[in-house]
This record gives sequence, C-alpha cells and structure tokens, in this order.
Amino acid sequence: MKTRQLGNSALKVSAIGLGCMGLSHGYGAAVDTAEGISLIRHAFEQGVTFFDTAEAYGRGANEELLGEAVAPMRDEVVIATKFGFRNGDPAQGVDSRPQRIREVADAALKRLRTDRIDLFYQHRVDPNVPMEEVAGTVKDLIAEGKVRHFGLSEAGVDSIPRAHAVQPVTALQSEYSLWWREPKQTVLPVLQELGIGFVPFSPLGKGFLTGAIGAGTTFASNDFRSIVPRFSPEALQANQALVGLLAGIAKDKGMTPAQIAIAWLLAQRPWIVPIPGTTKRRRLEENLGADAISLSTADLREIDAALEMVDIEGDRYPPALQQLVGR
Repeated sequence: MKTRQLGNSALKVSAIGLGCMGLSHGYGAAVDTAEGISLIRHAFEQGVTFFDTAEAYGRGANEELLGEAVAPMRDEVVIATKFGFRNGDPAQGVDSRPQRIREVADAALKRLRTDRIDLFYQHRVDPNVPMEEVAGTVKDLIAEGKVRHFGLSEAGVDSIPRAHAVQPVTALQSEYSLWWREPKQTVLPVLQELGIGFVPFSPLGKGFLTGAIGAGTTFASNDFRSIVPRFSPEALQANQALVGLLAGIAKDKGMTPAQIAIAWLLAQRPWIVPIPGTTKRRRLEENLGADAISLSTADLREIDAALEMVDIEGDRYPPALQQLVGR
C-alpha cells in the first residue's frame, strides 16, 4: 500500500488506516477477541500501518484489543488514541484537565502494551479548559517521550490555530465523506495553511455509503446509529437517492460504492488519510482496494456534479452530541 505524510510532520502512515472502534464499541456487541486480533493483523498484512482507537471505545477495551493485536509488530505500526471524556465515557461529558490527560496517557500506554503513543488526539474540545493548556500538557508528554504527535478530533477553526501555536498539531480527525462534505469549506483551508494532516473517520457514512443499509433498516439499541437523525426511517428513505447515485457511478467504473467513496477522499488532498472501520475481512479488503484507484479530474467533476443534485436529510449527531463538535 502507498504511504502518506500527515501534513508537515514527519509522521508517515499507510494511505488508508483502520478505525478499530467498531470492533469493541458503537455498532452493537463487541467482536470476539480472537476475531478482532485476526482482523487487525490481516490489515497489517495487507499494508495497513495506521490504527485508530480511543479510551472511550469500550472504556479501554478497544485499546487492549489493539495493543494485543499489534504487539508482535509494534515498531512497524502507528497507533493513534484519544483523551477527553470524563472517565472515558462520552455520556459523562468532556474532561481535558491536565491531570486527566496525564492519567489517560499512562493508562493507555499500559493497555496498548507500549512505551509511547504515536498520535494522541483530544477527542472533543473542552470549553472549560483553555486549548493552550491542553496543548501545553501534550507538549510536556512529548518532551517526556510518552507521546510523539498531537492531534485534535472534531475541533473547529478557532481552536486549531490556538493549539497549533503551542504544540504543532500533526492531524485533525473529523467526519468527512461523500455525505458530509462540510470540512471542505471550513477546516481544510485552515489545515492547508498550517500544514496539518486530515484523518476522516466514517468515510463510508457509518456504513450507509456501502449500499448495505436500506430504507427499512433498523438498528439495535446498542448501535449508535439508532439515535442518529441521519439514520431515522424518514432520512434513510430520503437518502437512498445518494446510494443509488453512488452505485451507478461505481458500476460504470467497475468498482464498488465503498471504493469510490474512499478514492474520492484520497483525491481531495495528498495529506488526507481515511480510516474506514469494519468487522469483516472481505469488507476490509474491499476498502483497501481503493488505494489502487486513481480518480481523474473528469471523474471528480462528474461525482461532484452528481452530488449537487442530491439533498442529504438528517443531522449527523443528535443535539447533545452536535454541541461537542466544531468548537
């Protein structure tokens, strides 16, 4: 697999990473530990060197899974994890106090079975802690050798420069996909100016862009999508127009909708590294196949023109969680 450099930093990773959250959290029951380890190691065998996790994904369970999976090849991979929620639970609100950041770092190092965190993100901006204080704490952790790079997740255009002025930000992680294109107008220009990489999560729209979710699909209560407005019955029905459009483009080009969606992201900037997640080996291999796809300028114009014809219905977060993004 090709590699990419995250902004102006020295951090190079596989062009497509693996979001590990769904193996332990967010989309129903956690996978069997052996199955999760097998999937992560298969991703590595296919060229993936960038793995994303967080304390908040199963209260540390996802970090433990990833740590065990990559232990044999630790020096060949880049691990990203996150701090920023009280007791590692998003339902309890944000907490980026310096003491808490340090506690999360030390606990993550143990769970990940490692002596350093390659990329340490603030999961969500904490309005009660100045960004300069957050960045300064991570700067100290970098000086101590516990962390190598600093990142932000879902931060807004005001917070990013403030953090970057204290400790250079290597990457911003936020949602970005064919059905959430807002970052192109807001944060991408800021990242370009400051030399910061971009790591889109949910590049397949939480599974929607694969075409596997129909108008009548329902979700279990332990599936995050059950509370997301964009996955309400009415929105699912309305948003099938996007799936149909994407399927048509993919068929014409001999690709799958998922591959088109990921290839589109890769074509936006050379410092963008999407991290699709999956629990299935066949989906993993399908996603990684996008690395071999080069969309031409004409292809991108065709896709963008088609997207302008489709209105997406529903917010990407319920109100309480929507308040945590873009700050």
